Amino acid sequence: MTPFVDVAFLILSFFMLATKFKPPAPVEITTPYSVSSKELEQKNAMLIEMDKLGRVFFTMQVEKQEDNELKRSMINSLNKSRNLGLGPAEVEAFVKNPTVGVPFSKLKNYLDLSEEQKKGYETKMEGIPVLDSTDNQLIYWVGETKKAFGGTELNVMVKGDNNTKYPVFKQIIEALRKNDLFKYKLITSPEATPTGTELYKTRGK
Repeated sequence: MTPFVDVAFLILSFFMLATKFKPPAPVEITTPYSVSSKELEQKNAMLIEMDKLGRVFFTMQVEKQEDNELKRSMINSLNKSRNLGLGPAEVEAFVKNPTVGVPFSKLKNYLDLSEEQKKGYETKMEGIPVLDSTDNQLIYWVGETKKAFGGTELNVMVKGDNNTKYPVFKQIIEALRKNDLFKYKLITSPEATPTGTELYKTRGK
Protein backbone atom coordinates (compact mmCIF):
# COMPACT_ATOMS: atom_id res chain seq x y z
CA MET A 1 0.00 0.00 0.00
CA THR A 2 2.86 2.41 0.74
CA PRO A 3 3.85 2.90 -2.94
CA PHE A 4 0.21 3.60 -3.85
CA VAL A 5 -0.04 6.25 -1.11
CA ASP A 6 3.18 7.86 -2.40
CA VAL A 7 1.85 7.94 -5.95
CA ALA A 8 -1.46 9.43 -4.79
CA PHE A 9 0.34 12.25 -2.96
CA LEU A 10 2.59 12.88 -5.98
CA ILE A 11 -0.44 13.22 -8.25
CA LEU A 12 -2.19 15.49 -5.73
CA SER A 13 0.92 17.67 -5.43
CA PHE A 14 1.17 17.93 -9.22
CA PHE A 15 -2.41 19.18 -9.61
CA MET A 16 -2.03 21.64 -6.73
CA LEU A 17 1.08 23.18 -8.33
CA ALA A 18 -0.05 23.03 -11.96
CA THR A 19 -3.65 24.21 -11.62
CA LYS A 20 -4.35 27.77 -12.75
CA PHE A 21 -7.27 29.18 -10.78
CA LYS A 22 -9.90 31.33 -12.48
CA PRO A 23 -9.56 34.99 -11.44
CA PRO A 24 -12.45 36.35 -9.34
CA ALA A 25 -15.20 38.15 -11.25
CA PRO A 26 -15.33 41.93 -10.68
CA VAL A 27 -19.05 41.81 -9.85
CA GLU A 28 -21.73 39.19 -9.35
CA ILE A 29 -23.63 38.53 -12.58
CA THR A 30 -26.63 36.21 -12.87
CA THR A 31 -26.64 35.02 -16.46
CA PRO A 32 -29.69 33.65 -18.29
CA TYR A 33 -29.94 29.89 -18.81
CA SER A 34 -29.40 28.13 -22.12
CA VAL A 35 -28.47 24.78 -23.62
CA SER A 36 -25.18 24.69 -25.48
CA SER A 37 -23.33 21.94 -27.30
CA LYS A 38 -19.95 23.64 -26.85
CA GLU A 39 -18.12 25.07 -23.86
CA LEU A 40 -16.49 28.47 -24.28
CA GLU A 41 -12.70 28.63 -24.42
CA GLN A 42 -11.75 31.44 -22.09
CA LYS A 43 -8.26 31.98 -23.48
CA ASN A 44 -6.84 34.54 -25.91
CA ALA A 45 -10.03 36.44 -25.40
CA MET A 46 -11.69 39.66 -24.46
CA LEU A 47 -14.52 39.34 -21.97
CA ILE A 48 -17.14 42.07 -21.77
CA GLU A 49 -19.46 41.89 -18.76
CA MET A 50 -22.65 43.78 -17.88
CA ASP A 51 -24.14 43.70 -14.41
CA LYS A 52 -27.76 44.33 -13.39
CA LEU A 53 -27.02 48.03 -12.85
CA GLY A 54 -25.87 48.40 -16.45
CA ARG A 55 -22.19 48.77 -15.56
CA VAL A 56 -19.75 47.44 -18.16
CA PHE A 57 -16.48 45.69 -17.34
CA PHE A 58 -13.68 44.63 -19.67
CA THR A 59 -11.14 41.83 -19.19
CA MET A 60 -8.31 40.76 -21.50
CA GLN A 61 -7.40 37.08 -21.18
CA VAL A 62 -4.36 35.23 -22.54
CA GLU A 63 -3.62 31.53 -22.71
CA LYS A 64 -0.16 31.44 -21.15
CA GLN A 65 1.78 33.46 -18.62
CA GLU A 66 4.40 34.29 -21.25
CA ASP A 67 1.68 35.91 -23.38
CA ASN A 68 1.51 38.78 -20.87
CA GLU A 69 3.42 40.84 -23.43
CA LEU A 70 0.15 41.04 -25.39
CA LYS A 71 -1.55 42.71 -22.40
CA ARG A 72 1.42 45.02 -21.94
CA SER A 73 1.38 45.96 -25.63
CA MET A 74 -2.35 46.65 -25.56
CA ILE A 75 -2.38 48.90 -22.49
CA ASN A 76 0.72 50.79 -23.67
CA SER A 77 -0.91 51.46 -27.03
CA LEU A 78 -4.16 52.56 -25.36
CA ASN A 79 -2.18 54.75 -22.96
CA LYS A 80 -0.53 56.50 -25.90
CA SER A 81 -3.60 56.86 -28.14
CA ARG A 82 -5.90 58.13 -25.36
CA ASN A 83 -3.23 60.08 -23.44
CA LEU A 84 -4.02 58.33 -20.16
CA GLY A 85 -0.81 59.26 -18.36
CA LEU A 86 -0.11 55.73 -17.10
CA GLY A 87 3.36 55.02 -15.77
CA PRO A 88 5.23 51.67 -15.69
CA ALA A 89 3.68 50.78 -12.32
CA GLU A 90 0.12 51.27 -13.60
CA VAL A 91 0.91 49.30 -16.78
CA GLU A 92 2.19 46.36 -14.74
CA ALA A 93 -0.85 46.58 -12.46
CA PHE A 94 -3.06 46.09 -15.51
CA VAL A 95 -0.93 43.18 -16.75
CA LYS A 96 -1.34 41.51 -13.36
CA ASN A 97 -5.10 42.12 -13.14
CA PRO A 98 -6.48 43.07 -16.60
CA THR A 99 -10.07 43.77 -15.55
CA VAL A 100 -11.33 47.36 -15.62
CA GLY A 101 -14.67 49.00 -14.99
CA VAL A 102 -13.92 52.72 -14.80
CA PRO A 103 -13.80 55.62 -17.28
CA PHE A 104 -10.45 56.63 -18.77
CA SER A 105 -10.36 59.64 -16.46
CA LYS A 106 -10.25 57.35 -13.40
CA LEU A 107 -8.14 54.51 -14.80
CA LYS A 108 -4.82 55.73 -13.43
CA ASN A 109 -6.18 56.11 -9.89
CA TYR A 110 -7.80 52.68 -10.09
CA LEU A 111 -4.60 50.95 -11.22
CA ASP A 112 -2.71 52.69 -8.41
CA LEU A 113 -4.83 50.84 -5.82
CA SER A 114 -3.36 47.81 -4.08
CA GLU A 115 -4.92 44.39 -4.69
CA GLU A 116 -6.47 44.57 -1.23
CA GLN A 117 -8.01 47.99 -1.94
CA LYS A 118 -9.42 46.78 -5.27
CA LYS A 119 -11.36 44.01 -3.52
CA GLY A 120 -13.57 46.56 -1.80
CA TYR A 121 -13.71 48.92 -4.75
CA GLU A 122 -16.03 46.89 -7.03
CA THR A 123 -19.21 48.45 -5.65
CA LYS A 124 -17.82 51.97 -6.25
CA MET A 125 -16.88 51.42 -9.89
CA GLU A 126 -19.24 53.12 -12.33
CA GLY A 127 -18.32 50.93 -15.29
CA ILE A 128 -16.85 51.77 -18.68
CA PRO A 129 -19.00 54.48 -20.35
CA VAL A 130 -20.92 53.08 -23.32
CA LEU A 131 -24.39 54.68 -23.41
CA ASP A 132 -23.21 58.01 -24.85
CA SER A 133 -22.64 57.22 -28.54
CA THR A 134 -20.14 60.08 -28.76
CA ASP A 135 -18.11 58.68 -25.85
CA ASN A 136 -18.41 54.90 -26.05
CA GLN A 137 -15.03 54.14 -24.46
CA LEU A 138 -15.45 50.40 -24.96
CA ILE A 139 -14.69 50.98 -28.66
CA TYR A 140 -11.08 51.81 -27.77
CA TRP A 141 -10.64 48.87 -25.38
CA VAL A 142 -11.90 46.49 -28.07
CA GLY A 143 -9.88 48.13 -30.85
CA GLU A 144 -6.56 48.08 -29.02
CA THR A 145 -7.08 44.47 -27.91
CA LYS A 146 -7.81 43.39 -31.47
CA LYS A 147 -4.68 45.20 -32.66
CA ALA A 148 -2.53 43.58 -29.94
CA PHE A 149 -3.55 40.08 -30.99
CA GLY A 150 -2.89 40.90 -34.64
CA GLY A 151 -3.70 37.89 -36.83
CA THR A 152 -4.02 35.55 -33.84
CA GLU A 153 -7.46 34.08 -33.20
CA LEU A 154 -9.32 36.21 -30.67
CA ASN A 155 -12.37 34.95 -28.77
CA VAL A 156 -14.92 37.68 -28.06
CA MET A 157 -17.18 36.83 -25.13
CA VAL A 158 -20.13 38.79 -23.79
CA LYS A 159 -21.61 38.05 -20.38
CA GLY A 160 -24.70 39.90 -19.19
CA ASP A 161 -26.90 39.80 -16.14
CA ASN A 162 -30.43 38.54 -16.63
CA ASN A 163 -31.71 42.03 -15.73
CA THR A 164 -29.36 44.02 -17.97
CA LYS A 165 -31.19 46.68 -20.00
CA TYR A 166 -31.10 46.36 -23.80
CA PRO A 167 -29.52 49.80 -24.54
CA VAL A 168 -26.34 48.71 -22.73
CA PHE A 169 -26.13 45.49 -24.74
CA LYS A 170 -26.80 47.42 -27.96
CA GLN A 171 -23.88 49.78 -27.32
CA ILE A 172 -21.56 46.87 -26.56
CA ILE A 173 -22.45 45.28 -29.90
CA GLU A 174 -21.90 48.69 -31.52
CA ALA A 175 -18.38 48.83 -30.03
CA LEU A 176 -17.65 45.42 -31.56
CA ARG A 177 -19.14 46.46 -34.90
CA LYS A 178 -17.02 49.63 -35.00
CA ASN A 179 -13.98 47.34 -34.85
CA ASP A 180 -15.27 44.94 -37.53
CA LEU A 181 -15.97 42.19 -35.01
CA PHE A 182 -19.26 40.59 -35.94
CA LYS A 183 -18.90 37.24 -34.17
CA TYR A 184 -19.09 36.90 -30.42
CA LYS A 185 -20.02 34.25 -27.87
CA LEU A 186 -22.64 34.77 -25.20
CA ILE A 187 -21.88 33.32 -21.77
CA THR A 188 -24.94 31.77 -20.12
CA SER A 189 -25.61 29.40 -17.26
CA PRO A 190 -25.83 25.76 -18.39
CA GLU A 191 -29.25 24.18 -18.48
CA ALA A 192 -30.13 20.51 -18.81
CA THR A 193 -30.50 19.31 -22.40
CA PRO A 194 -34.15 18.56 -23.30
CA THR A 195 -34.81 14.81 -23.24
CA GLY A 196 -35.18 13.19 -26.65
CA THR A 197 -33.33 15.86 -28.68
CA GLU A 198 -30.34 15.04 -30.90
CA LEU A 199 -28.06 16.90 -28.49
CA TYR A 200 -29.39 14.81 -25.58
CA LYS A 201 -28.64 11.59 -27.50
CA THR A 202 -25.12 12.82 -28.22
CA ARG A 203 -24.32 14.01 -24.70
CA GLY A 204 -26.47 11.56 -22.81
CA LYS A 205 -27.88 14.26 -20.52
